[in-house]
Amino acid sequence: MKQKPHVYIIATGGTIAGQAASPSATVGYKAGELTVGQLIASVPGLDQLADLSGEQLCNIDSKDMQESIWLQLARRVNEIAARSDVDGIVITHGTDTMEETAYFLQLAMQTEKPVALTGAMRPASAISADGPMNLWQAVKTAADENAKGRGVLVVMNGQIDAAKNVVKTNANTLQTFRSVNSGPEGVIVGEKIFWQRKNYFFEEKNFPAVRENKIAQAPENFSLKQNSDSLNKNFSSKNLCDIANKNFCLATKYFFSTENISCLPDVKIIYGYVGGDDQLFFNAALQNGAKGIVYAACGNGSVPEKLEDVLKKAASSGVPVVIASRCSEGIVVLSNEVKENLHCIGSGTLNPQKAKILLQLALTKTNDVNEIKKIFEDEWNHVPLCGMLQKKITAEY
Repeated sequence: MKQKPHVYIIATGGTIAGQAASPSATVGYKAGELTVGQLIASVPGLDQLADLSGEQLCNIDSKDMQESIWLQLARRVNEIAARSDVDGIVITHGTDTMEETAYFLQLAMQTEKPVALTGAMRPASAISADGPMNLWQAVKTAADENAKGRGVLVVMNGQIDAAKNVVKTNANTLQTFRSVNSGPEGVIVGEKIFWQRKNYFFEEKNFPAVRENKIAQAPENFSLKQNSDSLNKNFSSKNLCDIANKNFCLATKYFFSTENISCLPDVKIIYGYVGGDDQLFFNAALQNGAKGIVYAACGNGSVPEKLEDVLKKAASSGVPVVIASRCSEGIVVLSNEVKENLHCIGSGTLNPQKAKILLQLALTKTNDVNEIKKIFEDEWNHVPLCGMLQKKITAEY
């Protein structure tokens, strides 16, 4: 008999663990009431999919998620994924900030093993609660060999989405998570996963050569740790193309180690709107010591004339400014004037909250605006082979 995979469940709270006074109540409930053990016990047949174990990292409403918990969670994911007896990880999480946690983990994770986030739009006490099925499908995904190498996934309501692309699009409905600038990684119908993106992880011989653009310096004496995709941190003058024929894939994506980080750099998001006090908020952010700013602009990153002076001030102060869009879909492509004269960075496909995360992690490696711009360009220009980067490089500056 084939041995069942081992899936480790990390519970953080959220609506999936929520309880309300009435079974018909879907608002006004208290999130984070059930424990990881209770969640596992609430799903009949879950133990038939995989051998299960888990822990309660925290038990909060995800509106109260903190960056300090992100750092703790990333360390635990990396520790658990390094275990030879664990095949996949599921994280239960509130839906309000799930896309942010998923993207942060995508950038801070050092494993090819499946990591799936799931939650619920209805509390556990509700009639027709969606949490049990979402948890079943998340464990099914994390236990699937074909999920390996796809990075962090969000599994909700029968759909599997990549962390970089997924967005919560509706405040109420069950079908709220969508990959707005692409399609989902896969869907789950009945008891079967239908992957909609080919996974090249097990076909490394078919990997195309690394892009010709120089994205980083390759290690002089590199080696892959067993069951790990992190590369040696000692970089040489070789570029990635020089080692493209090695037996693993390199691509335009960065891994940001958070092992020795106690807090993330302070990055503010400023929202642009008609009649807004944009200059006031920019100046306040700069005076308060912000290390970076994300501006949620109109349309294709349109910058109002009134902001030009303060953007130049930010540039002269060495504070990088990323221009994202208020729009839910599309790619921010800045004009040469905004990029060169105002020294701003386009967010590409990243929404403001995800652009903030990438900027924070970039700032843990470098304060150079040109290098940060390159990180953003590498991120949003990258066309993943199966929805994400299979192997990452550690970008040390």
